[in-house]
Amino acid sequence: MRRTFAPGAYRPGATPVHGIDVRVKIVSLLVASAAAFAAPAPRGLAVVAAGLLVALAASGTSPRRVLEALRPALVILGVSLLANGIVLVGQPGISAEGFVRSATAIARIVIVVGLALVFSSTTMPPAIADGIAALMAPLARLGVPVGGLSMAVSVALRFIPLASEEVERIRCAQRARGARLDEGGVIRRLSGWGQVLVPLVVSLFRRADELAAAMEDRCFTGEQTSMRGRLSYGDVAVLLGVVAWATCALLA
Repeated sequence: MRRTFAPGAYRPGATPVHGIDVRVKIVSLLVASAAAFAAPAPRGLAVVAAGLLVALAASGTSPRRVLEALRPALVILGVSLLANGIVLVGQPGISAEGFVRSATAIARIVIVVGLALVFSSTTMPPAIADGIAALMAPLARLGVPVGGLSMAVSVALRFIPLASEEVERIRCAQRARGARLDEGGVIRRLSGWGQVLVPLVVSLFRRADELAAAMEDRCFTGEQTSMRGRLSYGDVAVLLGVVAWATCALLA
């Protein structure tokens, strides 16, 4: 069976982004996302878009993968564009200002999705859990279960590609048994996909039970997901560069 990769799933590599400390990547993603939504258009947004192109090139991520990640939301984005550009109340017509406003909002969403894709495709889920635990370490003094929360995030991220692979496996199995998932009207297709969703839910619950049993057998307490150590000079330089880039975008 052909192996499928969910958009944003980790892909091994030796790019410059792969080598950045995960704590720096998490903070950089938060700063870049805030800049993407707060930067004024069009100059500030252009600076943010240029940063996205640099991140895509440095991580070896194709812009086509960003479009693939946006595919499930294309209908919603298209409807949003038309809803803001077509005026039906008062004097019906086409509003150029509405189209520009909607296109600007869509551009911000595309940039944030691209940044998140760069982060997730260059960072392993266990490393993300360790990075979150390290950044949230001060909250542990207040009784917050930092290790458990970070592990929950790691497990959720790991289950995304697993769910995609499981859907493909069950779909192929049902088609081999004669199921026609892409034929007929909308109601028939939805009922046909019930033959995929029910086994999928059962399989995911079974995997979750097996994972819980394995963690319990290994006496997992959440304290194992701690990350210590100072950042290298290169990581500090990257973080300062991201902050400077976000500041330029906000002041453009």
